Amino acid sequence: MKLPTAEIRRAVRQGLEEDASQGDVTTAALFPSSVPAQATIVAQQPMVVAGMAAAVQTFLLVDPSLQLSVCIRDGDRAKNGQTLLQIEGDGRSILRAERVALNFLQHLSGIATLTDQFCRAVRGYPVGILDTRKTIPGWRTLQKWAVSLGGGTNHRRSLSDGILIKDNHLALLKKAWCPVEQACRLAHKNRPTHLPIIVEVESLAEVHQALAGKPDIILLDNMTPNMVKRAVGIIKNRAQVEVSGGITLKNVRAMAAAGADRISIGALTHSAPAATVSLILSRAQRSRSRRS
Repeated sequence: MKLPTAEIRRAVRQGLEEDASQGDVTTAALFPSSVPAQATIVAQQPMVVAGMAAAVQTFLLVDPSLQLSVCIRDGDRAKNGQTLLQIEGDGRSILRAERVALNFLQHLSGIATLTDQFCRAVRGYPVGILDTRKTIPGWRTLQKWAVSLGGGTNHRRSLSDGILIKDNHLALLKKAWCPVEQACRLAHKNRPTHLPIIVEVESLAEVHQALAGKPDIILLDNMTPNMVKRAVGIIKNRAQVEVSGGITLKNVRAMAAAGADRISIGALTHSAPAATVSLILSRAQRSRSRRS
């Protein structure tokens, strides 16, 4: 996924408006004039960096005169204690931008790092790790970008990107004969030709119904690895197999070993722990002559 530059700028402006629309009253009360300062943002854990572009935009939007030295790029791995970004200029500007910039780095790096852990857990199997639409409203593009930086694959970005027949769709067809099969047939009849059809099933009986409807992907929801293996044996490459629901770092490799082609994990975006980074600020000892 390419760097979502327009989305980053939008999110940065929104973040600054939310945090400092009336200014930073604490800093203004303590420092009525410019304070030459230098700051370093440091990783406090091993991590896959995401959100550096947003952090840079945050500092520069607050004060274009700040001098920045980017030490590591989005998508790179950082070690515990490694310097990510150096900033020099008016300390008041650094303080105003600090929390918004760190929010981007911590949240998005957390997503990229967790995604990387899942990808490493299934290494050796031909399976993709996918995100879902369980994202923070307004942040979906950024969160899915972070997933891609961690080595994951983006699932649907919106409701228009694929036909995904879920349990609540099937609930409205419960009076129909074989609702899973019927839903697939309706989707084939009415879909735009380029969109894949994915149907969610919760039992092996529904796997048979789904196959009769000829979807592109059968999503096995909340099944054990043993059930996934049995379902894969039933499907026999007549559709791709996706698994979802209750996926953790402890069981994801077993799901891959059971024969899944795709593993979708909502936790990548809705439950990734924030990466730990810190900003260390001090009065400037010297000035720099260039910005990078």
